[in-house]
Amino acid sequence: MTARPVDAPAAVGVRHSLVEDVFGLVSGTFVASLGIYLLKSAHAVTGGTAGLSLLLSYATGWSFGVLYFLTNLPFFVLAVRAKGWDFSVRTLVSIALVSGFAYLHPLMLPETLLNPVYATLVGNLLAGVGMLMVFRHRSSLGGLNTLALIVQDKVGWRAGYVQLAMDAVIILAALSVVPLGNVALSAAGAVVLNVVLAFNHRPGRYLGY
Repeated sequence: MTARPVDAPAAVGVRHSLVEDVFGLVSGTFVASLGIYLLKSAHAVTGGTAGLSLLLSYATGWSFGVLYFLTNLPFFVLAVRAKGWDFSVRTLVSIALVSGFAYLHPLMLPETLLNPVYATLVGNLLAGVGMLMVFRHRSSLGGLNTLALIVQDKVGWRAGYVQLAMDAVIILAALSVVPLGNVALSAAGAVVLNVVLAFNHRPGRYLGY
């Protein structure tokens, strides 16, 4: 008679401390905003409300920081209803930080001339890593990020793939504002961003909270 195996104890997540949350949100939004600045320097777009804000910035000449904050406000109500106040307030803080950093980078890196392929791909890579850091501290960068996380929680679809589908619509809309070559490069960059999220942000994989 063989002994019955003992079930392994369920893994338990360890809560982030306040200091870890603050550092995680500041560093994550900084990395993401730097990626967006590289995209802007290449006159490229990306997905989400960041891509939509870049698109509107090219079309109107308005500041990206202002547009990014304004386009995310309608999604705040959705976040409160679906994810609660804790997540929503953290997301609002993250949005404000990205908007603020949008004014810092041009001062520190004025008139940066970069290869557009490098700027677009690395910009999206940095944006994806920044989003991942923010996600892991119970926050998002607002807008479609929030919607993608809600779909992942409710349906189980990976947030990266959901975001990729929505991003495709935004990038196609860019054809009315930026040249075809920039749009094609932007599409490749958006794939990089969303692969980062899809491969690294799965339900149940990261247990910190």
